Amino acid sequence: MEQGYEKVWSGCLKVIKDNISPNAYNTWFDPIKPVRLKNNVLTLQVPSQFFYEWLEEHYIDLLKKTIKKELGPDGRLEYSIVMDSTYHANQPGPFTVHAPTLNKKALKNPPITIPIDLNKDMGPGKGMPNPFVIPGLKKLNIHTQLIDSYNFENFIQGDCNRLARSAGLAVGQNPGKTSFNPLLVYSGNGLGKTHLVHAIGIEVKNHYPEKTVLYVTAEQFTNQFIDSIRNNNQNDFVHFYQMMDVLIVDDIHCLAGRPKTQDVFFHLFNQLHQNGKQIVITSDMPPVGMSGIEPRLLSRFKWGLSADLQVPDFETRMAILQKKIRNDGVEMPQEVLELISSKIDTNIREMEGALISILAQSSMNKKEITPDLAANVIEKFVKNTPREITIDYIQQTVCKYFDIPLEKLKSKSRKRDTVQVRQLAMYFSKLYTKSSLAVIGNKCGNKDHATVLHACKTVRNLLDTDKSFKKYVDELENIIKIS
Repeated sequence: MEQGYEKVWSGCLKVIKDNISPNAYNTWFDPIKPVRLKNNVLTLQVPSQFFYEWLEEHYIDLLKKTIKKELGPDGRLEYSIVMDSTYHANQPGPFTVHAPTLNKKALKNPPITIPIDLNKDMGPGKGMPNPFVIPGLKKLNIHTQLIDSYNFENFIQGDCNRLARSAGLAVGQNPGKTSFNPLLVYSGNGLGKTHLVHAIGIEVKNHYPEKTVLYVTAEQFTNQFIDSIRNNNQNDFVHFYQMMDVLIVDDIHCLAGRPKTQDVFFHLFNQLHQNGKQIVITSDMPPVGMSGIEPRLLSRFKWGLSADLQVPDFETRMAILQKKIRNDGVEMPQEVLELISSKIDTNIREMEGALISILAQSSMNKKEITPDLAANVIEKFVKNTPREITIDYIQQTVCKYFDIPLEKLKSKSRKRDTVQVRQLAMYFSKLYTKSSLAVIGNKCGNKDHATVLHACKTVRNLLDTDKSFKKYVDELENIIKIS
């Protein structure tokens, strides 16, 4: 008489638990349920096809030993996989469908049973399509989404970024082993946050090619999570991200006002951090300035190091331009580089764009690059390049227009003139930036999103009823758009 399947699996687990870490055991073996033992074949139910492939890739040798120890040399193993809604009964494949005892929804997508030959080496997921494929990513050959040119060699160091670059290099050379976990890099737009975190990922791959590194934006992460809910495969979504050795999330502040996405990221953060995996994130502000992010998540961001990137000084801007022309294999007079560095001094991205425009103008018109040519191109470039409208810029413009100190706008003052200026700043911030209501409110004196909504509604109502107010708004709008 054969042993009971629960007793056999319990014996297997005792051996498995002694051979792997507690976290790995809880993640990959605790969810497994033994469901049948017949003809010396133990059937294990696993939550998904992805789960099955992971076991086959990482733990097949351990499973072989434990099954044969409990059932003898003729012992065999098969998996019963609970399929998600993407599986159809008429899908071709060597699957044996058996009748499950599940809820009505699950009955439409029955589990499949896959026999495993323990005497034969199987490649990971051989013959099995990956059920959880994030666009651009593959389970076994994950596309890191890193840009090769965004490396440390091309990231010029200056006083503006020394701390962030040094910390990033340390993380890239020893991921998960420094005190910089997580590493949060913050700055305004166009100052090199994305370049730096790509460089960290590339440095990791150079030193540890076997490590799994992934760069995603917070927007991508959110959309993937929403898709997983829609497709009823949240477990696969979580398991996928648990595979990462280094997870890089750009623009983490974009999770503001998205509590469910923050919740899943919170638990994922804990899992990765506890397992010694490296987390790198970027934001347009430090944790203390993030609004709409749950306090428990903000506290995690403060565990490691928050390093800012500041506007580069003239010498650093020159070095950046010199590095770029060397990489592109072109020559340019020193006077021209100095002209670009002096005229465009707040945004590296715009500075490099002006450089490219000068090169293009010279090539198309077959003209030598001279200071006069550069000056004409820069003037047109600056004029035709829309200013990146930020909340800070809007606040400064509105305060200057009404001759009110910025500190007053951000104060708790309830005086009518101050409130109206604050409401206009909120209104234009909502109109011209992609920032969430929570972020706008936070930058306008720690107001909540409801206050921002009320401000926008008040401004729209006054536009329809007060002609003098509309005149102010129209003039301000023109200043904001053309400056």
